[in-house]
Amino acid sequence: MPTSALLLALAAAFVHAGWNLLLSGSEDTHSATAVALVTGAIVFAPVAAITWRLEPSAWPYIAASSSLELLYLVLLATAYAVAAMGFVYPIARGSAPVLVLVAGSLFAAAGKPSAAATCGVILVAFGIVLVRGLRAEHNRRDLVMALSIGACIAAYTLVDKHGVEHGNPLAYLQVVFSMAAIAYFAGAWRARGPQAIRAAVSPSSMLAGVGFFGSYALTLAALRLASAATVAAVRESSVVIAAVALVATGREEPDGGRFAGAALVVAGVAFISLG
Repeated sequence: MPTSALLLALAAAFVHAGWNLLLSGSEDTHSATAVALVTGAIVFAPVAAITWRLEPSAWPYIAASSSLELLYLVLLATAYAVAAMGFVYPIARGSAPVLVLVAGSLFAAAGKPSAAATCGVILVAFGIVLVRGLRAEHNRRDLVMALSIGACIAAYTLVDKHGVEHGNPLAYLQVVFSMAAIAYFAGAWRARGPQAIRAAVSPSSMLAGVGFFGSYALTLAALRLASAATVAAVRESSVVIAAVALVATGREEPDGGRFAGAALVVAGVAFISLG
């Protein structure tokens, strides 16, 4: 993996963990997400316009990616409203590179995963079990929701790996996220009402929007330099970053099992990247 791609993916991990911390701490995660998306779309529009280059062949990828992003955001905001970030985040982020690897092997005719990748999958699986808790303190709904978020991440990662080949990454990102933002904001306005949307306007929700766009802009840039599986793996170091931040900010109590699970998830995605 080129050093430039590694640095881009690591930067994306830190920013990604940051905006998730801001969003998950909101009282109304759906309204806060709507505000964040609109803010991010507005802030990044001038930058995207300056570097604009988008080929007609990009539109099928844009349509698929924006639909997946919208589903991802709905599931993420819902999950943060009913479950702890320390549970949802590691499982969602950790399962994504596993699914990217499996899908890449199946549809790219890449054959069986390597021994390192297989070990990585096993480590991620054990990590998810530890994050969930051996006594299953979280119900199946939360687990299914977290895994569904991971599936969305894997799907749009694979789509965007090819989509960015048909235009400038920032232009591609702007259109994908703007389409998702319009649809999400319209849905939140109708479901929550204008008063809830106005109440969700805050420095944290707006900063989350900038981080949402910024983290994936860094990811798209990395995808142009390295494979999707490798970028997804490095980016998942955000799992440990988030776990440490949640304890450091007093949001969650220290949990040895959950920390061990997060570490196993990161080790697993590192092995996958080696494969």
